[in-house]
Amino acid sequence: MSDVPEGAGASDDPAVPDAPAVAGVPEVFGVPVIRDSPDSAAASEDGWRRLDRRTLLVTVVVMTGVVVGAGVPTGIGLSGPLPLGETFAWLLGGAVLLIGGGTGADYVRWRRTRYRMGPERAELHTGLFLVKRRSLARERIRTVDLTANLLLRLLGLVKVRIGTGEQTGGESTLELDPVTRAEGERLRTELLGRAPGAARAPDEGMLAVLDPAWIRYAPLSFVPVALGGAGIGGLFQVADWFGVQNRAIHWAGDQFRGISPVWVVALILGLAVATGLAGVVAALALWIEMWWNHRLEREPGGTLRVRRGLFTSRSISIEERRLRGVELVEPIGVRLVGAARVDAIATGLAQDDDAKEMDQKTLLPAAPRAVADAVAARILREPAAPTSSVRLVPHPRAARARRLRWALSSVLLPLAVVAALGLLLTDVLVVIAAAGAVVLLPLAVLMAVDAYRGLGHGLGGAYLVARSGTVRRTTVALQRGGVIGWTVRQSFFQRRAGLLTLTATTAAGGGAYHVYDAAEGEGLTFAAEAVPGLLEPFLIRESAPGKPPEKR
Repeated sequence: MSDVPEGAGASDDPAVPDAPAVAGVPEVFGVPVIRDSPDSAAASEDGWRRLDRRTLLVTVVVMTGVVVGAGVPTGIGLSGPLPLGETFAWLLGGAVLLIGGGTGADYVRWRRTRYRMGPERAELHTGLFLVKRRSLARERIRTVDLTANLLLRLLGLVKVRIGTGEQTGGESTLELDPVTRAEGERLRTELLGRAPGAARAPDEGMLAVLDPAWIRYAPLSFVPVALGGAGIGGLFQVADWFGVQNRAIHWAGDQFRGISPVWVVALILGLAVATGLAGVVAALALWIEMWWNHRLEREPGGTLRVRRGLFTSRSISIEERRLRGVELVEPIGVRLVGAARVDAIATGLAQDDDAKEMDQKTLLPAAPRAVADAVAARILREPAAPTSSVRLVPHPRAARARRLRWALSSVLLPLAVVAALGLLLTDVLVVIAAAGAVVLLPLAVLMAVDAYRGLGHGLGGAYLVARSGTVRRTTVALQRGGVIGWTVRQSFFQRRAGLLTLTATTAAGGGAYHVYDAAEGEGLTFAAEAVPGLLEPFLIRESAPGKPPEKR
């Protein structure tokens, strides 16, 4: 049985015949069985190579960690109903079974996995009962990314992901896990056509290097809040393991019943502050792990390469011919101190879960805004970044009114519900609703006004620029040639206010970039000028009095 993904240049494609069998080399389920060689990556006569055999050691270490992590709470749970000796015997037997089974499965995977980089195609054969043959045309390969966690780095290994840039998940990706670092670099150089030691052009070389002082921006994002909440959830899980979760909840409830509502609010605020501090510490640690040793460089041949990571090293490549612009992202905390990060708008960035974890599109972490603009200009090969040099057209005041209505309703409606529940249940909720109104209503008005001031759009050279957002403000510089369509949306309330929302459709990045609540006439003119000939057939221009309107 063979699993051949569609759209990935499978080896049974009539136009691409299977590789001929080599005389004297046996096959099992259609995959050549190549005898071991002293070098686990050594090529056979027909070019087939094997993954590094130290994958078995990696599996043993990982499975041991899993066994230890799962064995502690399991042992605690079994220590009550079972004697200590019997509990240990069960845990030891389960550990041997898991480690042995996992290692055996990985041994089969290693024995049954072969890859070959031919002059026309990159091929990967793997599987025992379900044989998978994947083949990518060399000319379609766009990404060769290298990743290595701490264990792989200690062993000198990397995981290689070879992709065509199509957003079709694993069907357009070959994954070699693991090979030696030297083999990974060789594959990257060979498949992306990078000549080792080639002379660099004046605009090639290092574009940005991490400044350790940028760590000060790590606590200003939403990551500390998320990590703090995750920490509280982890404490509840540990309490559940020891069987004290319900008792802890009841104890906390009894304490709250014996104090005044003012002290309840104070304790809640204190808990929030403590959680926030824990989240800040975790955010700093996460930032160091993700961005340490960050380097952004342009290689000969037109490839942007990002390398970063403390324990897990990552190497991500983006071909410039797939680049359609950049996006400056400013979460509100980072923006208040004058910083921004730079993301790439490029076609073919993978969208699977592992790619999201790697955050492939980020070219520069949060840095001073002047630095971010300078790096964006170097990335685009422009004298000045369009995100800072293009004059943006402000939006009508009707757009501000819409944001004020949204902000006030989003605060007043929940507070009204809390206050109503307080009248029915407890005065504590009434106090919380009143305190929330005092704090949240002015904040909502300020954020609505800031969101309106952040709106803007404009044209500059080869780029259209659009800015929006307040909690997460983004400034997009998109190549006008990369826009493949326009979507014009106008709700009932927008029609009454003379506003509309334009959406530029592109094959790159998120696929759609918006110009929110622009003036109706000015917005259509902007779209028509940005990409001449694309929107004109659908526009109606004004005619002289007494004559019917004409389409253009």
